[in-house]
Amino acid sequence: METVRYCLECGEPLHGRADKKFCSDQCRTAYHNRLHAATNQYIRQINSILRKNRNILAKLNPSGKAKVTKEQLLSRGFNFNYHTNIYETRNGSRYFFCYDMGYLPLDNGMYFLVHRQEYIG
Repeated sequence: METVRYCLECGEPLHGRADKKFCSDQCRTAYHNRLHAATNQYIRQINSILRKNRNILAKLNPSGKAKVTKEQLLSRGFNFNYHTNIYETRNGSRYFFCYDMGYLPLDNGMYFLVHRQEYIG
């Protein structure tokens, strides 16, 4: 006698392979989306902050190099806690990047903005 198995998402009876867990692709997708919803939401929030930071840097730096104050960045909503990478020069200066747009903290609350034009291969 065969045991009746049910779809993990909708609870419908399953027919076919013995290791089948879902009745359809839609149920499989919905199940995994629900399972990973908290992680995906966290990642979306971080990506949103990074995109906002990058856009702020891009608007303040249309020519590729610029100097701005910390207040200019903060007034637009820049979040200094999030960046994609750090580039350290030979002399020890640390540039913080949000994707291709970066900044170097200077003295007196000033920041030097740069646009890195490296191509990822």
